[in-house]
Amino acid sequence: MKVSELWLRDWVNPGVSSAELAAQLTMAGLEVDRVEPAAPAFEKVVIGRVIHLIQHPDADRLRVATVDVGQAEPLQIVCGAPNVVVGMCAPTAVIDAVLPGGLTIKKSKLRGVESQGMLCSAKELGLAESSDGLLPLPADSLPGQNVRELLALDDAIIEIELTPNRGDCLGMEGIAREVAALNRCAFQPLAVSEVPATLDDVFPVTLTDPTDCPRYVGRVIRGVNPAAETPLWMKERLRRAGIRSLGPLVDVTNYVMLELGQPMHAFDLGRLTGGIDVRRAQPGDRLELLNGVVIEPDADTLLITDHHGPLALAGIMGGEISSCTDATRDVFLESAFFSPASIAGRARRYGLQTDSSYRFERGVDPQLQRRAAERATQLLIDMAGGQAGSIIEAVSLEQLPAEPAIRLRPGRLRKLLGMDIPGAQVEDILRRLGMAVSVEMTHWLVIPPSSRFDITLEADLIEEVIRVYGYDRAPSNQPLTRLEMPPQPEGRVNLDRFREALVQRGFQEVITYSFVDPVFQQRLDPERQPLALTNPISADLAVMRTRLWPGLLKALIYNQKRQQSRIRLFEHGLNFIPEGGALRQEAYLGGVITGAALPEQWGIPARAADFFDLKADVEALLALTGELEAFTFVAVPYPALHPSQSARIDRGGEPVGWLGTLHPQVARELDVEGNVFVFELRLSGLQAARLPVFGELSRFPASRRDLAIVVDERVTVQAVQEVIRQHGGDLLREVWLFDVYRGKGIAEGKKSLAFGLNLQDFSRNLTDYMVEEAVSGILAGLAEQFGATLRI
Repeated sequence: MKVSELWLRDWVNPGVSSAELAAQLTMAGLEVDRVEPAAPAFEKVVIGRVIHLIQHPDADRLRVATVDVGQAEPLQIVCGAPNVVVGMCAPTAVIDAVLPGGLTIKKSKLRGVESQGMLCSAKELGLAESSDGLLPLPADSLPGQNVRELLALDDAIIEIELTPNRGDCLGMEGIAREVAALNRCAFQPLAVSEVPATLDDVFPVTLTDPTDCPRYVGRVIRGVNPAAETPLWMKERLRRAGIRSLGPLVDVTNYVMLELGQPMHAFDLGRLTGGIDVRRAQPGDRLELLNGVVIEPDADTLLITDHHGPLALAGIMGGEISSCTDATRDVFLESAFFSPASIAGRARRYGLQTDSSYRFERGVDPQLQRRAAERATQLLIDMAGGQAGSIIEAVSLEQLPAEPAIRLRPGRLRKLLGMDIPGAQVEDILRRLGMAVSVEMTHWLVIPPSSRFDITLEADLIEEVIRVYGYDRAPSNQPLTRLEMPPQPEGRVNLDRFREALVQRGFQEVITYSFVDPVFQQRLDPERQPLALTNPISADLAVMRTRLWPGLLKALIYNQKRQQSRIRLFEHGLNFIPEGGALRQEAYLGGVITGAALPEQWGIPARAADFFDLKADVEALLALTGELEAFTFVAVPYPALHPSQSARIDRGGEPVGWLGTLHPQVARELDVEGNVFVFELRLSGLQAARLPVFGELSRFPASRRDLAIVVDERVTVQAVQEVIRQHGGDLLREVWLFDVYRGKGIAEGKKSLAFGLNLQDFSRNLTDYMVEEAVSGILAGLAEQFGATLRI
């Protein structure tokens, strides 16, 4: 919200400087982002009136103007502006004037004709980014008067970053009320008189959806002058608020929005049919917006329609079909209250962000509409003439926001603030903020004004008291708290140990949003319907994640686009999983890798990371539980993963996570480069650990046997190892895979697996017979289970 300080001081003028005013607003919760001058510095630019005009003798596009600047003699100035005419007043830079950027005006000759100054456009004075000609000034302006004085350019623009709950301060009246309360100044709301109806014309209004629009005010105005000009003072106020002047019909609605905080819209009455109907979109509805974009609105989008069809996106943007033009003489003014829930997120859905939607999403005073319509009517008639009909109002009182009566207890105020504020001062602060306060036996009963729809709780009132009283006046006390050492159960692996293990293996931790791109979410977890946000930050952050992978892959793609080829990322956080009509939030640990298996070096040949590299990283995490053997990798397909390189991770038969290669089609759709490998583990199924216990050490030597067997290609190493452990008996201490072979000597569809076996006893040396007996039992089990044969 850009606030002109001079305009604000027309409302309320406290005895503080610009810097002090900005500091006050910031400390009261209305953060001032910056304070800038309303116009850049320039000197010796005065009002000049063109009293004579002839064609330049040697240039078709130049003319020679005689300009009265209030001096004894008029000035001769060569001008190329297309809009210069005799009688117009325009800014005139006289000799030795200094324009923005440091340009100094000197007497000069243009194509042989002497020029004693310069007639200026708004762009040349730094008041606009572009200009089509000279800046016209009021015809009754006094030649020679300083332009900075006429336009009141010695002003400051205070840019305020408002929190979403302070929609009441999106108008000058709301800001002025705040400043008055902070400085104990008298404040009077803008006095708006009813404009008497001089026409009998009405235009019927129907509220088909009163929940979304419980109040709609309209008015017919006929006979406005399409050639009327917006007065300079209004243009300047609009400019300083960052809004371009577009003619009286649009300027009036924008001005009332800035002044009172009520967005409005003007329809060309001659282009409307039958009556206004406020309803949700229906199948077949199409609307061309003022920006030229044609949309087919969703079923939950609120529309302003007539008997012919859609006219506007309610609270967001008007339609081309009912827009005012240079020929418009009859208008229908709209001033409505739309519930924030009906507008929130709709503008972004259609790629829009307008001043109206910004205000309606945060909430507009539901009692303001008639007053705003009266104000806009008076301004428009004053500027462009015309005759007004009666106010037309459609309202559903039961759907309007209620004004709650809130109890404020002195004891609660003292407890939350840690200080005593005199009761009389509390009452004074609340009343200065426009609240109705009645004193009860043990508390105050407070009714906030209708503009403060953000105040619903006792805590809200306490916040209002302290921010006006002054956060800086609150005492600083040492906190008194009981320090407790939380238990650290040995049977639980702390999250930090998993994080440290991943960092030691070359991963980097990332933190991503819990709300993600719906496209990524659908591609990576198509079996779940995520929770959609009502008011998302942007279209690509519109749903709550059900897996960590969307955020991790977004981060990976971001790095790939910045020439990073070897990427290893991990994240821990909550997933939001729809379940039986509720939302289950559960903590997960996930990761993603791509690129080279190892950093570039001279000692080991370079190779790309593969599925088994990430599997080793995951097994390192599982080993921290002390019972790696309790985890199994089950070859199960998952839609987002490669069908032959995906595995569900189970612990004791219960699924705890997934591991796999990103499906090539999904990778292409998400614009991911190269092979990408992902994992995700549920922390609740991972953190339980086996307590370490002492194991007896044998004094006797171990015996090693190597076993190479031939099995079917589909048999997994994990399954073979389980059978070896089952049949190895008490002597088997360790088993590991050290070779996999396919090729000459091995039949098609078969593979050779070579395992190392360590056998040992605690009470005696092993004999060859004992070792061979154990190995024979293992071979028999493998033959029975898998049809395995000993490779010779």
